[in-house]
Amino acid sequence: MQVEFTEFVLGRSHALLRFAYLLTEDRHLAEDLTQEALVRAHRRWSGIVGEEGPEPYVRKAILRQYLSWRRRRSSTERPIAELPDALPGAVAADEAGRVAETDAMWSLLRTLPRSQRAVMVLRYYEDLPDAEIARLLGCSASTVRVHAFHALQKLRAALVPDRAAPAPGGRR
Repeated sequence: MQVEFTEFVLGRSHALLRFAYLLTEDRHLAEDLTQEALVRAHRRWSGIVGEEGPEPYVRKAILRQYLSWRRRRSSTERPIAELPDALPGAVAADEAGRVAETDAMWSLLRTLPRSQRAVMVLRYYEDLPDAEIARLLGCSASTVRVHAFHALQKLRAALVPDRAAPAPGGRR
């Protein structure tokens, strides 16, 4: 069944924009990546609509643009969202804690190389299996697992920096 381009954009653009935002953590850059991917998809529309539909093609286009060195920002400065002033005491503390945890998590993800960050987003936010991630990244499933292993290792080390390696024999 052939899906029309306009129908696809209206139905799937929110999910594609969310995917781009999870990769970039920048709404404007996510919009740019999504728009560019949709422009490229429109040019090749009749050739990309297959069994799975056009979404895998567009997601891969977004991912490739994100991984591209030409898309790297010259500045790493990022604004932090402000907390609303009108929250009641207990709720404000919970909300502040949630925002702080989210900000800390994104700060840690920002320290990862782009390919490792892409694997983490695709695996844990998009809930894709390693084989699908490998297909999107153009690598093997074992490479995806290696990227995930190294990313998790780096994130764990950042979360527990004082954890000493166990001495031989299992004693610290």
